[in-house]
Amino acid sequence: MTNGRLAACPSHGPYRSRHLLGSIWSKCPVCAEERDAAEREAEARRRAEVERQRLAEMLETAAIPRRFQGRGFDNFHAETPAQRRALEAARDYARQFGEHLRGGKGLVFAGLPGTGKSHLAGAILQAILPAHVGLYTTCMGLIRAIRATWRRDAERSEAELLREFGRVPLLVIDEVGVQYGTDGEQTILFDVLDRRYRDAMPTLLLTNQDREGLKQCIGARAYDRVRETASWVTFNWPSHRLAARQAASPFNPPQEGSSP
Repeated sequence: MTNGRLAACPSHGPYRSRHLLGSIWSKCPVCAEERDAAEREAEARRRAEVERQRLAEMLETAAIPRRFQGRGFDNFHAETPAQRRALEAARDYARQFGEHLRGGKGLVFAGLPGTGKSHLAGAILQAILPAHVGLYTTCMGLIRAIRATWRRDAERSEAELLREFGRVPLLVIDEVGVQYGTDGEQTILFDVLDRRYRDAMPTLLLTNQDREGLKQCIGARAYDRVRETASWVTFNWPSHRLAARQAASPFNPPQEGSSP
């Protein structure tokens, strides 16, 4: 039996064709490899698109603000020792999140507006994907969401929403201290933080307050739980946003002491 015969490919020239079955002979091996490579590339693109859509869905579920999507540890500007410490604290927290999730270990990012607290919080939320889908909310957003369940026509009950806030792997609460700090607001925050404390679920708080200011805002009971379970990371450098505005308008810089 012959091992093959000579054949010619219009694109790649002569090749040896192998007898397969009956009158069927093998085609050009270079064409076959190119076809296989194109199929592999198409499948890789398909999988990449599926993964992109899955990531987009997870980012939507996590409610990470669009401004902070794509902001990670590598594009955080860490020029000073304090900035590098904050960056390393956030990176290390994400790296060891499985351990923190088991122990309910959280963080408090405290500092002036524009210092990168939300950037690093978003980086953590994105770094722990897809294994863990956390949730970002502002403090007032959380309070308003709970209050909305009190309406008669509310689609969800307060218990359902508290259960959702309680079971998410990582809850990021931004702008803690912007609220008025009323007894009613403190009660809602305590309900959420206490539920997560009792179930050993990690929480990340972002605030412009110092320790005493945070205690006044969220109440002594909630503060005690945060103090027990969270590490405090200080962002004590000038606002990036203020610096960016000064760079963009060098002839009309903001007045000293103006709000960033």
